[in-house]
Amino acid sequence: MEKNLSGVRAVDLGGAASAQFVFAPLFSLCLPPDSSGLTSVKMATVLVKGAESKVYATESTTSLDTAAPLGYPLEEKRFFFQRTKTYNPEAIATLPSVFDDPDTADKYKPKDDWENLHRFDPSARWSWREEYALIRKIDLRIMVWACIMFMALELDRTNLQQALTDNFLNDLKLITDDYNMGNTVFKLSFLCAELPSQLVSKWMGPDRWIPAQLCLWSIVASTQFWLDGRASFLACRALLGLLQGGFIPDVILYLSYFYKHHELNLRLGFFWTMMSVADIMSGFLAYGILHTRGLHGQAGWRWLFLLEGLLTLVVGIFSFALMPAGPCQTASWFRGKNGWFSEREEIIMVNRIIREDPSKSSMHNRQPITPRLLFKSLQDFDLWPLYILGLLFQVPATPPQQYLTLSLKNLGFDTFQSNLLAIPWTVGHIITMLALTYAAEVFGELTLTSLVGQIWLLPFVIYLNVADTANTNRWVIWTVTTLLLSYPNAHPIQVGWNSRNSNTVRSRTVSAACYNMFVQAGGIISSNIYRSDDAPLYRRGNKALIGVLAGNILLYLLTKAYYVSRNKQRDRKWDAMTDQERLHYLATTTDEGNKRLDFRFQH
Repeated sequence: MEKNLSGVRAVDLGGAASAQFVFAPLFSLCLPPDSSGLTSVKMATVLVKGAESKVYATESTTSLDTAAPLGYPLEEKRFFFQRTKTYNPEAIATLPSVFDDPDTADKYKPKDDWENLHRFDPSARWSWREEYALIRKIDLRIMVWACIMFMALELDRTNLQQALTDNFLNDLKLITDDYNMGNTVFKLSFLCAELPSQLVSKWMGPDRWIPAQLCLWSIVASTQFWLDGRASFLACRALLGLLQGGFIPDVILYLSYFYKHHELNLRLGFFWTMMSVADIMSGFLAYGILHTRGLHGQAGWRWLFLLEGLLTLVVGIFSFALMPAGPCQTASWFRGKNGWFSEREEIIMVNRIIREDPSKSSMHNRQPITPRLLFKSLQDFDLWPLYILGLLFQVPATPPQQYLTLSLKNLGFDTFQSNLLAIPWTVGHIITMLALTYAAEVFGELTLTSLVGQIWLLPFVIYLNVADTANTNRWVIWTVTTLLLSYPNAHPIQVGWNSRNSNTVRSRTVSAACYNMFVQAGGIISSNIYRSDDAPLYRRGNKALIGVLAGNILLYLLTKAYYVSRNKQRDRKWDAMTDQERLHYLATTTDEGNKRLDFRFQH
């Protein structure tokens, strides 16, 4: 007999249940949302011992082995606008998990070499007030600096667009096809470095490797001051790509040590927002620095590369001191001998993460990925739909973005106007991207929210294809292009989506790199769509972008159908098993990560 009460499913198994509470499946966090809009991870399936002992969660549930209560799953209010007068910050925030029952706890216990094992405590309980205060502290200590590092990356990889407005191509005797080649070389090098960088990061620890990356590429970025032609331009592009590649998935893996899945998704939204903020800063910096053209007989773009490179070097040096290795490893000479977090805060940090996703204890943070594990991760066909999305979803917007400042100059705007007019689309992009990221978590829908960006782009790309942009008012062209580039980018959603569907640290490490490699491969495609023989209207290129958009819309729908189908296959197998068979499976299975029968893909 199955009953629903207040959104919590209770199952009466008579005398069949071997324990009072077994949460099955644990990884139902990837099931579709229920009618309340919250994902099924908040829906505890309660197996009750005895026909007479029907227990329903109302305000809390109590484990068989401890008198300490557990929080009621549906009490979590993730966003401030969801919290009503009935919200109680003193309520218990420790949500039910597999660690509350001895039969399942043993199957998911952390490995002995996990760096946070000394803070692992299944009996730990804490309030929502403590948890939300701790999240704010993590945001200030960890997330803010991660965003600053990302801004440094963005300054050094996009300032080439500002340099274009200062006669960069003419000074180096380059043409637009050489510019395309530079972008292609950069992205290809970036792509090739992704996976090796992730493996180095997993071996050394991201807290060591990420600051080293920042310092190394800042030196190369600064040396662009001395560019003297096509060869040096391409060489610097290649070196920058090799040193910057892997930075983004390295940081994402690092952040996953501190945040739950839905928290990470939202913070990735802010993470990529900082990319847009860096673009705005870059526009203002370029406006000021490019005025130095003629200083000591040098072009303004040379000073732009030099000064922004030195700024990144400062960030890299500070990163060695401001990046702790993990939640329980914050003590240092710079951060204090007691670290940033108290013992109580470390217990909450570790247990709230591990209760949501026990797979995060499957490897310690200095454990390298072996060739066998690498090959195993690359064979994970269930993640390939997300890789293909990563390849194509940004292609329609990238050529207009890369050519924006050059196009504005061709429309008659001067150097400084062109840089300032590139700022409004960035502001719009911030707003739409954050709104889309929040919508994905509020409604528990990843695929269809990600699809919104493709639908947004379609009418503007069609306009650019049919309009006579050479004879249209330049402010109309600027407005259309600004609206096009303000599209809601699904990148933060899809990065978090890829992480959730990986379900092990090993797979998450490799899949993050693979996903970003496909994104960079998409950048290579994008960099070669607008060609000099198609200028200035780029009719052929815009037709190609329309075709890609149509294909992307179909691809998102097929991805949704694929994950729904895979979950239904798992449901049939899991539902056909008895409780004893499920426990036996958990005890003996060799399935790992997203291959387990108790895992459900998010979509």
